[in-house]
Amino acid sequence: MAQFFKAKPKTSALMPKKIQVTASTLDHLGAGVAQLDGKVLFVPGLLAGEVAEVKMTEDKKQYARAQLIKVQQASEQRCQPLCHYYGSCGGCDLQHLQIEAQRRYKQQVLTELFEKFSGIDVLPEIEVLSGEPVAYRRKARLATWFDKTSKRFFMGFRARESSKVVAVNECPVLAPALSALIKPLASSLAQLQGITSLGHVELIAADSGILVVLRVTKPLSDKDRQRLLALAQKLDCQLVLQGEDGAYDYLHGAQPFYRFTLASQPLTLHFNPGNFIQVNGGVNQLMIAKALEWLAPKTGEHILDLFCGMGNFSLPIAATGAKVTGVEGVPSLVEQAQTNAIAAGLSNAEFYCADLNGDLRGQPWLTQVDKLLLDPSRAGAWELLACLPKLQPASLVYVSCNPANLARDSVRLVEQGYQLDKLVLLDMFPQTHHIEAMALFSHK
Repeated sequence: MAQFFKAKPKTSALMPKKIQVTASTLDHLGAGVAQLDGKVLFVPGLLAGEVAEVKMTEDKKQYARAQLIKVQQASEQRCQPLCHYYGSCGGCDLQHLQIEAQRRYKQQVLTELFEKFSGIDVLPEIEVLSGEPVAYRRKARLATWFDKTSKRFFMGFRARESSKVVAVNECPVLAPALSALIKPLASSLAQLQGITSLGHVELIAADSGILVVLRVTKPLSDKDRQRLLALAQKLDCQLVLQGEDGAYDYLHGAQPFYRFTLASQPLTLHFNPGNFIQVNGGVNQLMIAKALEWLAPKTGEHILDLFCGMGNFSLPIAATGAKVTGVEGVPSLVEQAQTNAIAAGLSNAEFYCADLNGDLRGQPWLTQVDKLLLDPSRAGAWELLACLPKLQPASLVYVSCNPANLARDSVRLVEQGYQLDKLVLLDMFPQTHHIEAMALFSHK
């Protein structure tokens, strides 16, 4: 039998160009949630309770997505975005929501994650640790792109869900000293002969000065190096080139290590450009103080700090007189933590290197401790928590950059006899939907 081909109509033809919707709430990514023909419709930029004109961009069986065209009835919580790049730059996604409303929204998200994944029936009241809503980032990575057709150079942030680079001259969430560097730095980089060899640019505001790390895929010419040297002198910043092999070439005024101070102790932590540091220094201070409050370390106690990095928690805990063992999977961070402890005169802190997501049998530190602190990566600590019976801490503090996995890992903690006593929202990234959290568990 002959079969005749009939072309299916294009998806765009099936969707109306513009429709009116009303958002009921926000999803976990900060997008407005509405209903359309019995399915969920996600609209970035739309707030709960708002009526808006939107344009359909995606229509699936279970859900749909749309682009916000015009808000027709605005929420009282809507505010004017503080950055004129907002909407094109992909760095922030909640600047249209008042800051206090942002934090209430994040509290609700954290509550919903625990209700969905933890199995804990009654949650403690969620405290919020927050700092300044702007000018809070002491570290940022900017992308670069040279358009060979138009001969234009772009330096800025990626657009949302795109590889496109949105050129910016300033950024209000960066430390002012870093924001002020963007425009003159981009202008000078555009003049380099080796412009096609430029990768990302990292800006860091340390107590020891402003640091610019420039990634290059090929060695720069002597002329380009001299141009960069003159620029660093003019901008009064330290400039480091990072080669394709990851090695650092300290070009101007730079030193192998930089520093920031933990004011609560005070303690000085040294780091190099490749080390991880918390980008929100103010909330980091509050987070450390809260961990010390919850752990209440005492002289003679043994406290284990897993995923310890370069000693962000280990050193403040050791400064109280407790014995601290820190474990980290990155050798350079372990070495830096040891160096920081020696510089601080803390002989009661020792550090080990181990893959905390791997086989830990035979590890010398895997023994009974009084208390435990965990600060894992986004993957969480599900596998590691199988070792908890060997450690037997009376209490533990879990710091998480992915609260969904913190809630998931709570299941294993409850199974092993622990109860959730405290839960805190860490507003590390104001103006974005991203949330972090920390929790205190004690053994029943």
